[in-house]
Amino acid sequence: MAKAVGIDLGTTNSAVAAVMEGGQAEIIPNAEGGRVTPSVVAFTEDGQRLVGQVAKRQAIMNPEGTIYSVKRFIGRKYSEVKEEAKAVSYKVVEGPDGSVRFDVRGKLYSPEEISAMILRKLVEDASKFLGERVNEAVITVPAYFNDAQRQATKDAGTIAGLEVLRIINEPTSAALAYGLDKKGQETVLVFDLGGGTFDVSLLDVGDGVVEVRATSGDGHLGGDDFDRRIADWLAEEFKREQGIDLRNDPQALQRLYEAAERAKVELSSQTQVQVNLPFITADQSGPKHLNTTLTRAKFEDLTRDLIERLRGPVEQVLSDASMTADDLDEVILVGGSTRIPAVQALVRSLTGGKDPNMSVNPDEVVAIGAALQAGILKGEVEDVVLST
Repeated sequence: MAKAVGIDLGTTNSAVAAVMEGGQAEIIPNAEGGRVTPSVVAFTEDGQRLVGQVAKRQAIMNPEGTIYSVKRFIGRKYSEVKEEAKAVSYKVVEGPDGSVRFDVRGKLYSPEEISAMILRKLVEDASKFLGERVNEAVITVPAYFNDAQRQATKDAGTIAGLEVLRIINEPTSAALAYGLDKKGQETVLVFDLGGGTFDVSLLDVGDGVVEVRATSGDGHLGGDDFDRRIADWLAEEFKREQGIDLRNDPQALQRLYEAAERAKVELSSQTQVQVNLPFITADQSGPKHLNTTLTRAKFEDLTRDLIERLRGPVEQVLSDASMTADDLDEVILVGGSTRIPAVQALVRSLTGGKDPNMSVNPDEVVAIGAALQAGILKGEVEDVVLST
């Protein structure tokens, strides 16, 4: 029997998992050894197509040929995405029947086609790792996705050569990964801060059923915004000291963004980090190096307004469900950006001081839940779960 996988098709990063021997779901590493794959597709001037980390790495050098954040466009009309189109570096144009198309050097691609390229890489890497062809998958979507967005995600799977067994909600998938469906009735808040989007969902879970009670969020807030704040601060510090604006040099800017992302990750476990970028640029006097210290306190100061923007959607879902923080039994954190200590502190303050559950890796929890759902549908996992 062919293996079915679970896929978290994310705005910024994607992941794939499968049920292994013994009924445990595990993340499958990609060909580069990473456990998540950037949701990026690039078309180079010499006609190559790159997917994942290699595409992300050359993005600043090839801004119009690199497609990212495609999830913001899938299943939507061109008239609905004016704001999203302004926020990306590639050309977004109107296609047939008011649809969305990406124009790369005169060739048009649909969001479903680009998503299919990401899915194909995930599935090909999974097939090599498992030693057998993978052609069935459960794919996750945000709880707020409408029917058109869900159908378009399913179509992307079909274009990628997959039989899509089911499309399930990301918070539902997270609840499955934690095994919450096997407990008694619980009210669960899923706080999902990914690379590009922020979602909050309130679930009723138990007796094999997962039901979404309320959902809210901010489609333009995520870990990338935190990276940008650090990169801008580094650039301003360097400009103040050296009189050179690194943001005008694409290669220097690429290095700034990579350093910013690393610094953000390290500040989750350390109170300060050293940012050291030798030979970042040069002038008549010779090469210039960037060497500075970023403290966690400074990082929190730089991103205070971003943290504050997380407050509204949490209060909104509780209000929509006519609940208070006291009614919550469990709080689950999803998405790598939930490792930021200031984010965790805010979640605690909004949920009555509850310690959030992070026993499953927040980057991987959605893909693992999807793999469990795939295992159930294939009869590899015994418990039958009904999810809505």
